[in-house]
Amino acid sequence: MQKDIYVVGLMVDERSTKAPDVQQVITRYGSNILCRNGIPSPSRERGIITLTMEAAPNEYEKMEQELKNLHGVTVDCIHFSQQESFQVCQK
Repeated sequence: MQKDIYVVGLMVDERSTKAPDVQQVITRYGSNILCRNGIPSPSRERGIITLTMEAAPNEYEKMEQELKNLHGVTVDCIHFSQQESFQVCQK
């Protein structure tokens, strides 16, 4: 099965209350995640997480949908396909 690279950006509103839900989703896809970077700030209501992952398109789409189903979470990504150069993920 073809696995592509996805660089995923998450903006989490109400970070202090939403973080556990976001973490549960990320943990379910942990075997696909190559790198994770988070920028928490106690003085701000938002948090930013970036993920670099290697996944089949259907695996990424499933994770993306789970994250988008969480109120206050915004997801954007860049998709590097083995067959193409790169593309911005469809919204």
